[in-house]
Amino acid sequence: MRKPLDSATVILTRESSQGQFKVFLMRRHRDQDFMGGAFVFPGGKLEEADCDLDLVPHTRGFTGAEAQRCLQAPDLPEEKALGLFFAALRETFEESGILLAYDASGQIVELAEGEKAGRFAGYRLQIHDHRLSLREMAEQEGLTFAPDLLTPYSHWITPEIESKRFSTRFFLARQPPEQIPFHDTIEMTKSQWLKPSTAMERQKEGQILLMPPTLKTVEELNEFDSLDDLFQAARSREIRTILPEAFMTDDGFGVRLPHDPEYKIEAYK
Repeated sequence: MRKPLDSATVILTRESSQGQFKVFLMRRHRDQDFMGGAFVFPGGKLEEADCDLDLVPHTRGFTGAEAQRCLQAPDLPEEKALGLFFAALRETFEESGILLAYDASGQIVELAEGEKAGRFAGYRLQIHDHRLSLREMAEQEGLTFAPDLLTPYSHWITPEIESKRFSTRFFLARQPPEQIPFHDTIEMTKSQWLKPSTAMERQKEGQILLMPPTLKTVEELNEFDSLDDLFQAARSREIRTILPEAFMTDDGFGVRLPHDPEYKIEAYK
Protein backbone atom coordinates (compact mmCIF):
# COMPACT_ATOMS: atom_id res chain seq x y z
CA MET A 1 0.00 0.00 0.00
CA ARG A 2 1.43 3.34 -1.04
CA LYS A 3 1.94 5.91 1.72
CA PRO A 4 0.03 9.16 1.10
CA LEU A 5 2.09 12.23 0.27
CA ASP A 6 1.51 15.28 2.46
CA SER A 7 -0.17 18.15 0.64
CA ALA A 8 -2.15 21.33 1.23
CA THR A 9 -5.02 23.05 -0.54
CA VAL A 10 -6.67 26.43 -0.04
CA ILE A 11 -10.37 27.21 -0.31
CA LEU A 12 -10.10 30.78 -1.56
CA THR A 13 -13.24 32.79 -0.81
CA ARG A 14 -14.67 36.24 -1.50
CA GLU A 15 -17.81 38.19 -0.74
CA SER A 16 -20.43 38.48 -3.48
CA SER A 17 -22.90 41.24 -4.27
CA GLN A 18 -25.33 38.51 -5.35
CA GLY A 19 -26.00 37.03 -1.94
CA GLN A 20 -23.97 33.95 -1.07
CA PHE A 21 -20.17 34.21 -1.05
CA LYS A 22 -18.08 32.58 -3.78
CA VAL A 23 -15.16 30.15 -3.95
CA PHE A 24 -12.36 30.03 -6.51
CA LEU A 25 -12.21 26.82 -8.56
CA MET A 26 -9.76 25.86 -11.29
CA ARG A 27 -9.97 23.07 -13.86
CA ARG A 28 -6.99 20.75 -14.00
CA HIS A 29 -5.52 20.03 -17.43
CA ARG A 30 -7.27 17.03 -18.95
CA ASP A 31 -3.89 15.36 -19.59
CA GLN A 32 -3.05 15.32 -15.87
CA ASP A 33 -2.82 11.73 -14.63
CA PHE A 34 -4.46 12.67 -11.32
CA MET A 35 -7.90 14.31 -11.35
CA GLY A 36 -7.50 15.38 -14.98
CA GLY A 37 -10.37 17.69 -16.01
CA ALA A 38 -11.68 18.10 -12.46
CA PHE A 39 -12.30 21.49 -10.85
CA VAL A 40 -10.20 21.92 -7.73
CA PHE A 41 -9.05 24.47 -5.18
CA PRO A 42 -5.44 25.70 -5.44
CA GLY A 43 -3.05 23.24 -3.83
CA GLY A 44 -0.32 20.66 -4.17
CA LYS A 45 2.16 18.45 -2.38
CA LEU A 46 4.47 19.44 0.44
CA GLU A 47 8.03 20.09 -0.74
CA GLU A 48 11.24 19.99 1.25
CA ALA A 49 11.75 23.75 0.85
CA ASP A 50 8.36 24.38 2.52
CA CYS A 51 9.86 23.00 5.75
CA ASP A 52 12.82 25.40 5.66
CA LEU A 53 13.00 26.87 9.17
CA ASP A 54 14.64 29.98 7.71
CA LEU A 55 11.13 30.90 6.57
CA VAL A 56 10.02 31.42 10.17
CA PRO A 57 11.70 34.86 10.53
CA HIS A 58 9.63 35.92 7.50
CA THR A 59 6.38 35.52 9.48
CA ARG A 60 4.87 37.41 12.38
CA GLY A 61 6.27 34.89 14.83
CA PHE A 62 4.29 31.91 13.54
CA THR A 63 5.90 28.80 15.08
CA GLY A 64 5.77 25.06 14.51
CA ALA A 65 3.92 24.67 17.81
CA GLU A 66 1.30 27.18 16.64
CA ALA A 67 0.97 25.28 13.35
CA GLN A 68 0.42 22.04 15.27
CA ARG A 69 -2.22 23.68 17.44
CA CYS A 70 -4.09 25.17 14.48
CA LEU A 71 -4.03 21.88 12.57
CA GLN A 72 -5.13 20.01 15.73
CA ALA A 73 -2.26 17.64 15.05
CA PRO A 74 -0.08 17.32 18.18
CA ASP A 75 1.63 14.19 16.81
CA LEU A 76 2.71 15.91 13.59
CA PRO A 77 6.36 17.04 13.68
CA GLU A 78 6.50 20.82 14.15
CA GLU A 79 8.64 21.23 11.03
CA LYS A 80 6.08 19.41 8.88
CA ALA A 81 3.14 21.23 10.47
CA LEU A 82 4.77 24.55 9.66
CA GLY A 83 5.68 23.30 6.19
CA LEU A 84 2.05 22.55 5.40
CA PHE A 85 1.15 26.20 5.97
CA PHE A 86 3.97 27.30 3.66
CA ALA A 87 2.97 24.68 1.07
CA ALA A 88 -0.53 26.19 1.13
CA LEU A 89 0.89 29.70 0.67
CA ARG A 90 3.26 28.62 -2.11
CA GLU A 91 0.79 26.50 -4.07
CA THR A 92 -1.87 29.20 -3.89
CA PHE A 93 0.62 31.71 -5.30
CA GLU A 94 1.84 29.32 -8.01
CA GLU A 95 -1.56 28.17 -9.19
CA SER A 96 -3.77 31.23 -8.65
CA GLY A 97 -1.38 34.17 -8.30
CA ILE A 98 -2.78 35.02 -4.86
CA LEU A 99 -0.01 35.79 -2.37
CA LEU A 100 -0.88 35.81 1.33
CA ALA A 101 1.87 38.08 2.60
CA TYR A 102 2.45 41.53 4.08
CA ASP A 103 4.67 44.17 2.48
CA ALA A 104 7.30 46.26 4.28
CA SER A 105 4.60 48.66 5.53
CA GLY A 106 2.68 45.82 7.18
CA GLN A 107 -0.20 45.84 4.67
CA ILE A 108 -1.29 42.84 2.62
CA VAL A 109 0.78 43.04 -0.55
CA GLU A 110 -0.97 44.69 -3.52
CA LEU A 111 -0.60 42.91 -6.87
CA ALA A 112 -3.59 44.04 -8.88
CA GLU A 113 -1.79 46.10 -11.51
CA GLY A 114 1.37 47.92 -12.60
CA GLU A 115 5.05 47.05 -12.63
CA LYS A 116 4.81 45.29 -9.27
CA ALA A 117 2.17 42.92 -10.58
CA GLY A 118 4.40 42.05 -13.52
CA ARG A 119 7.40 41.50 -11.27
CA PHE A 120 5.51 39.12 -9.01
CA ALA A 121 4.11 37.28 -12.04
CA GLY A 122 7.74 36.54 -12.86
CA TYR A 123 8.38 35.32 -9.31
CA ARG A 124 5.34 33.08 -9.60
CA LEU A 125 6.77 31.31 -12.64
CA GLN A 126 10.25 31.07 -11.11
CA ILE A 127 8.88 29.47 -7.96
CA HIS A 128 6.86 27.02 -10.03
CA ASP A 129 10.03 26.07 -11.94
CA HIS A 130 12.09 25.83 -8.71
CA ARG A 131 14.36 28.68 -9.83
CA LEU A 132 13.35 30.79 -6.82
CA SER A 133 12.28 29.92 -3.27
CA LEU A 134 9.73 31.59 -1.02
CA ARG A 135 12.56 32.65 1.28
CA GLU A 136 14.49 34.29 -1.58
CA MET A 137 11.39 36.15 -2.75
CA ALA A 138 10.73 37.36 0.80
CA GLU A 139 14.29 38.62 1.13
CA GLN A 140 14.20 40.43 -2.22
CA GLU A 141 10.85 42.11 -1.58
CA GLY A 142 10.89 42.59 2.20
CA LEU A 143 7.85 40.34 2.60
CA THR A 144 6.35 38.85 5.72
CA PHE A 145 4.33 35.74 4.95
CA ALA A 146 0.84 35.42 6.43
CA PRO A 147 0.09 31.89 7.62
CA ASP A 148 -2.19 33.67 10.10
CA LEU A 149 -4.55 34.34 7.17
CA LEU A 150 -5.04 30.59 6.69
CA THR A 151 -7.72 28.83 8.74
CA PRO A 152 -7.38 25.01 8.84
CA TYR A 153 -10.67 23.41 7.79
CA SER A 154 -10.34 19.67 7.15
CA HIS A 155 -7.99 16.75 6.52
CA TRP A 156 -8.60 14.21 3.73
CA ILE A 157 -6.63 11.11 2.78
CA THR A 158 -6.97 9.59 -0.71
CA PRO A 159 -8.62 6.13 -0.68
CA GLU A 160 -6.30 3.14 -0.59
CA ILE A 161 -7.52 1.96 -3.99
CA GLU A 162 -5.86 4.92 -5.75
CA SER A 163 -2.32 4.61 -7.13
CA LYS A 164 -1.59 8.26 -6.24
CA ARG A 165 -2.45 9.08 -2.66
CA PHE A 166 -2.33 12.32 -0.70
CA SER A 167 -2.84 13.35 2.91
CA THR A 168 -4.27 16.80 2.30
CA ARG A 169 -4.89 19.62 4.74
CA PHE A 170 -7.63 22.01 3.59
CA PHE A 171 -7.39 25.67 4.60
CA LEU A 172 -9.81 28.58 4.27
CA ALA A 173 -8.62 32.02 3.12
CA ARG A 174 -10.16 35.26 1.92
CA GLN A 175 -9.14 36.92 -1.34
CA PRO A 176 -6.84 39.86 -0.53
CA PRO A 177 -8.52 43.14 -1.56
CA GLU A 178 -5.85 44.26 -4.05
CA GLN A 179 -5.15 40.91 -5.72
CA ILE A 180 -6.91 39.17 -8.61
CA PRO A 181 -6.56 35.40 -9.00
CA PHE A 182 -5.93 33.77 -12.37
CA HIS A 183 -5.09 30.13 -13.10
CA ASP A 184 -1.49 29.36 -14.07
CA THR A 185 -2.24 28.04 -17.64
CA ILE A 186 0.36 25.29 -16.98
CA GLU A 187 -1.48 22.76 -14.83
CA MET A 188 -4.83 24.57 -15.01
CA THR A 189 -6.90 25.44 -18.09
CA LYS A 190 -9.79 27.45 -16.64
CA SER A 191 -10.81 29.22 -13.45
CA GLN A 192 -13.99 30.78 -12.10
CA TRP A 193 -15.63 32.14 -8.99
CA LEU A 194 -18.76 30.18 -8.09
CA LYS A 195 -21.22 30.28 -5.25
CA PRO A 196 -21.24 26.90 -3.49
CA SER A 197 -24.86 26.41 -4.53
CA THR A 198 -23.99 27.09 -8.17
CA ALA A 199 -21.04 24.69 -8.07
CA MET A 200 -23.33 21.98 -6.72
CA GLU A 201 -25.89 22.63 -9.46
CA ARG A 202 -23.28 22.49 -12.21
CA GLN A 203 -21.84 19.28 -10.77
CA LYS A 204 -25.30 17.71 -10.73
CA GLU A 205 -25.92 18.80 -14.33
CA GLY A 206 -22.56 17.42 -15.49
CA GLN A 207 -21.18 20.85 -16.44
CA ILE A 208 -18.25 20.52 -14.07
CA LEU A 209 -16.53 17.61 -12.30
CA LEU A 210 -15.87 17.83 -8.56
CA MET A 211 -14.00 14.99 -6.88
CA PRO A 212 -15.50 13.72 -3.57
CA PRO A 213 -13.39 15.89 -1.19
CA THR A 214 -14.12 19.03 -3.22
CA LEU A 215 -17.81 18.22 -3.61
CA LYS A 216 -18.24 17.40 0.08
CA THR A 217 -16.45 20.63 1.01
CA VAL A 218 -18.67 22.68 -1.32
CA GLU A 219 -21.76 21.04 0.18
CA GLU A 220 -20.59 22.02 3.66
CA LEU A 221 -19.81 25.58 2.60
CA ASN A 222 -23.29 25.86 1.13
CA GLU A 223 -24.71 25.66 4.65
CA PHE A 224 -23.30 29.11 5.47
CA ASP A 225 -24.84 32.42 4.42
CA SER A 226 -21.79 34.58 5.10
CA LEU A 227 -18.02 34.33 5.26
CA ASP A 228 -18.00 35.65 8.80
CA ASP A 229 -20.22 32.75 9.90
CA LEU A 230 -18.09 30.27 7.94
CA PHE A 231 -14.77 31.40 9.40
CA GLN A 232 -16.18 31.61 12.92
CA ALA A 233 -17.46 28.03 12.65
CA ALA A 234 -14.17 26.82 11.16
CA ARG A 235 -12.15 28.24 14.03
CA SER A 236 -14.12 26.13 16.53
CA ARG A 237 -14.48 23.07 14.28
CA GLU A 238 -13.02 19.71 15.28
CA ILE A 239 -10.80 18.49 12.45
CA ARG A 240 -11.16 14.74 12.03
CA THR A 241 -9.21 12.87 9.38
CA ILE A 242 -11.43 11.63 6.55
CA LEU A 243 -10.35 8.49 4.66
CA PRO A 244 -13.02 7.57 2.08
CA GLU A 245 -13.70 3.85 1.79
CA ALA A 246 -13.82 2.64 -1.82
CA PHE A 247 -16.31 -0.06 -2.86
CA MET A 248 -17.18 -1.68 -6.16
CA THR A 249 -20.30 -0.73 -8.12
CA ASP A 250 -21.71 -1.77 -11.49
CA ASP A 251 -20.09 1.37 -12.97
CA GLY A 252 -16.67 0.95 -11.36
CA PHE A 253 -16.32 2.03 -7.74
CA GLY A 254 -17.83 4.48 -5.31
CA VAL A 255 -16.78 5.86 -1.96
CA ARG A 256 -18.27 5.91 1.51
CA LEU A 257 -17.42 8.57 4.09
CA PRO A 258 -17.04 8.02 7.85
CA HIS A 259 -20.58 9.20 8.60
CA ASP A 260 -22.10 6.62 6.21
CA PRO A 261 -23.75 3.70 8.09
CA GLU A 262 -21.94 1.11 5.92
CA TYR A 263 -18.46 2.64 6.38
CA LYS A 264 -16.14 -0.09 7.73
CA ILE A 265 -12.69 1.48 8.40
CA GLU A 266 -12.75 1.41 12.18
CA ALA A 267 -9.84 3.79 12.78
CA TYR A 268 -11.59 6.66 10.96
CA LYS A 269 -15.22 6.21 12.10
